[in-house]
Parts: sequence; C-alpha cells; structure tokens
Amino acid sequence: MAKTSKASPFAPATLPKLAPIDGVRFATAEAGIRYQNRTDVMVAVMEEGTTAAGVLTQSKTCSAPVLWCRKSLKGGTARILVVNSGNANAFTGMKGRAAVEATAEAAAQAVGCKDKDVYIASTGVIGEPLDPAKFTHLLAGLATKAVPDAFEAAARAIMTTDTYPKLATRTALIGDTPVAINGFCKGAGMIAPDMATMLCFIFTDAAIAADVLQDLLNEHVKTTFNSMTIDGDTSTSDTCLVFATGAATARGQKPITKSKSKRLKDFSNALQDLMRDLAIQVAKDGEGISKFVTFIVEGAETEAAARKIALSCANSPILKTAIAGEDPNWGRVVMAVGKSGEAADRDQLAIWFGEHCVARHGERAEEYDEATVAQYMKNAEITIRINAGAGTAAGTVWTCDLTHDYVSINADYRS
Repeated sequence: MAKTSKASPFAPATLPKLAPIDGVRFATAEAGIRYQNRTDVMVAVMEEGTTAAGVLTQSKTCSAPVLWCRKSLKGGTARILVVNSGNANAFTGMKGRAAVEATAEAAAQAVGCKDKDVYIASTGVIGEPLDPAKFTHLLAGLATKAVPDAFEAAARAIMTTDTYPKLATRTALIGDTPVAINGFCKGAGMIAPDMATMLCFIFTDAAIAADVLQDLLNEHVKTTFNSMTIDGDTSTSDTCLVFATGAATARGQKPITKSKSKRLKDFSNALQDLMRDLAIQVAKDGEGISKFVTFIVEGAETEAAARKIALSCANSPILKTAIAGEDPNWGRVVMAVGKSGEAADRDQLAIWFGEHCVARHGERAEEYDEATVAQYMKNAEITIRINAGAGTAAGTVWTCDLTHDYVSINADYRS
C-alpha cells in the first residue's frame, strides 16, 4: 500500500453538510480490494426517471469502466452507480472487461434495471486485475440498505491518496421551484484532466433532459475541472457523471427539455460554481502540497490559448519546485509561457507575483525587489498573473507546488 499522506494544509476544519437529494440513496462497504479497515466500495441507487450525463477521459489507454460508461451514456438514463477504490481496472485486458460485466450484471439485478442504466467507475492502481467477486455479492444488500443522508460516507469510500473527502452543495431556482445540487469527487495525484477530474459524481433533484444536462456539463468542464492540474498526468480513469432524479417535479418544476431555456440560467450558474469548488478542492489536496497556486493569464488571443498558457505554467516541474522552495524565479514563468506554443509578445510580456510586478515590457520590472517578492512567496496561497500581450482573452488555472513529499508518495505507491 502507498504511504499514508500527511493531511493537506488546506484540508477544511469542517466538511460541508450535504442534505439528501430526493431520488438518490447511498451505501458503502469494506471489500478489501486494496486497502484494509476502510470502505472501498460505494453504491448510489437512483429512482426510475433519472437522467444522466458525463464526460470521460480522453486517454487512449482508458479503463474498462470508462468504456462501459461511454456506452451507458448513450441511453441517458440511470438507476445505479457502483464505484470501487484501490484498483483502477485499467490496462487489464479481457479480465477488465469481464470484471465490469460481472459488476454490471450484479448491479442491475440489485435494483431490477437494465444493464444500460448501470454506471461503473474504478480508481487506484493501473495494470492489476480487479476481482469483482470481492464485492459483487455485496451489491444487492447495499442497494437495499442505501440511505439518502450518506454523501460524506460515499465521498470517503472513493478516496485513494486523498487526505480529505471533497464535497460541495448548491441550490438554484428553476422557474419558481428550488432545486438542490450536491457533488463529491476524489483526486490528489495523476491529475491533469482531459475532460473532468479523477472521479466526480454530481446529483440534483431537478428535472432536466439528458441532452440538456450533457450540454451544461460540456460547457462548464472547460472552466472548472479542465482548468485544474496537479502533476500534468491525465488519468486512464477520469470520470465525471451528473445525475438528475427529476424529483423536483413533485414540487411543481416543469421539466427542461431545451438547452436554450431561460429557466436554466440559475441552475447553470450554480452547477458551474459547484464544479469550480470541487476542482479547487482537488488542487488543494495535491499529493505533497505545501502551496496552492493560481495562474491567471490575460492578454491572450483566445480563452483556450489563455488556458493553455496557464496550464503550461501549472504543469512545469521546474516552476512548481521553485514555488515549493519559495523562490520568486520569474524566469521560469517566462520559459513556461514560451513553451506553451501560444502567441505571446516577448516585448510586451508582463508578470506579477501577487500584487508585485516582477517583469514588464519583456524585461525585469524597475521596481522589482527580490526580498519583497521572496517574502510574498512564503504565503500558503500564491497567485501568479501573466499578460501575454497578444490579445484580450483571459483564463485561470489552479494547481499546487511540487515537493519532496510528492516524490515519496509516488515512489512508494505500489510498495
């Protein structure tokens, strides 16, 4: 087993309390998949009529569960979600496919649904066969005993090297009807999402058609999960699923069937805010973290270009280690901007560490004072702002520093 990570300095003193969402229940179990004396299987049971949307890793070596979810999402309906931690069931060949099929069969029987309404996700070690017999016999009992008020337990069951569960909740109005949105996710290492985050599951009692839900998720993932990175490594297992139970219709909400509906605005804003919250929580639990870092890029040609420049900085080991060492080495920012491949005017480039301008017009700022900026670098939260001098677009990316502890955690992950 991997060494236990020390708690992130950004771990919350208290976790948010997520009230039940009508139409969904949770249960967890200890199956001993990899970790001992901790829950490692989570089941979410949803009522008939639940719609589903999702974004999945773009990795060319994606896991068997990702392939299963890709197929299930074509139907847009859901009744049960099964998640295990400790084993990613990735790069496991036909054994991986067989494990997913056995899980789906047991899950479908547990709630009396079709295979297409089953969703599966796995996280943990890559390349080791997953024995579904360790937990498939538990699914019927879990489905029976599942309860609505168990979001924290569900979030804990999907953790691997995380040092705290990530949870968030929001409310919104659709017309005159209040609806709730709850979400939880896991992730601390191997994170440079190419669609979502490691694993993220969001639930709402709103009545929204699957294609509308998918459009919302596709729109908001760009500025939330795809704007967060820890180490530049995209997982084989990235999965973000959103489930809408439709229970709010009992309180008068009229179902939304069109993406351009004006009634979607408040819900859309709340969903984006919740996803942003969860993305930042993942970045604040990066393996070995000592500093949380925000890169803001302005003056780019397009929003996509701004995000790419920011990610180039956020994924640079040499820059991230300088931040860990509290070294205001702005030359490494210049390097990272240049290697991004996006337009940047060298002679107009400007860089700020916090409120301190360190470079302007393509050279060191006249007011730059090493001692002052070095003192700023001692803060737990660092903001580095860049103006590329090539346009008017902007983008933001969240990350953490790269420390000796990150190396230790990952050097020993399979030990």
